[in-house]
Amino acid sequence: MSFPHIDLLYSASGLAVGFLVGLTGVGGGSLMTPLLVLLFGIHPATAVGTDLLYAAATKATGTLVHGIKGSVDWRITGRLAAGSIPAAAITLVLLNRYGLNTPAAARVIQLVLGSALLVTAVSLVFRPQLARLAYKTGMAREASGKPGAAASRDSRTVAWTVLTGAILGVLVSITSVGAGAIGVTVLLLLYPRLPTARIVGSDIAHAVPLTLLAGTGHWLLGSVNWDLLVSLLVGSLPGIVLGSMLSTRAPEVLLRNVLAATLVIVGVKLVLS
Repeated sequence: MSFPHIDLLYSASGLAVGFLVGLTGVGGGSLMTPLLVLLFGIHPATAVGTDLLYAAATKATGTLVHGIKGSVDWRITGRLAAGSIPAAAITLVLLNRYGLNTPAAARVIQLVLGSALLVTAVSLVFRPQLARLAYKTGMAREASGKPGAAASRDSRTVAWTVLTGAILGVLVSITSVGAGAIGVTVLLLLYPRLPTARIVGSDIAHAVPLTLLAGTGHWLLGSVNWDLLVSLLVGSLPGIVLGSMLSTRAPEVLLRNVLAATLVIVGVKLVLS
């Protein structure tokens, strides 16, 4: 049995991305996959597959921390998974049927990835405003006090959460992007009264089975580079710890806007290249 070869250049990239993830709470898939595609010339399918297992490993650690702190709402996690797991499985079957290693498939993955980055950037910039709007709307509905309104609202929330999970399942399986920034933004809209830390914890917990399933599917399809995966993890795990330690000292608005601007630049380059 041969041990994976560690490439220090990939480890340095993992360190940088891991630091940003720890600092901002987002950016793993949003930055790692396009970095591998644009900077290192990795095939989009291999970049996505490797990044999915990378995300599963890193977010499992985050889930453990949030679980110990009690900041995971397992009902929300279950609702998301009810939509995302079947959607991811169907997407993987379709990817297997139509192939991943053709030039056409690479172009489709690159286009969807670029589009997902642009949506992620928008969600990052306008997340606080959307959250405030959702909170005010929810308070106004509660004040109306119509009979049966609460039960109807709860059932709609459950349905929208499952649908969100399904969309994330498709998006993550194709691009490895979406489970973080997009997922958290939608959950803030659906659950405006829930503390942000609990929403983030629930989203991270949901990302573990989703990325593990999607990553395993890509592995079975032959689109995972294990040397690359280990090299990234060697750098990213200490990077996440360091970024998390410094996160309380960083100006959140500035970081969020800089990250959003970076995603716009990368997303446009992926779409147009």
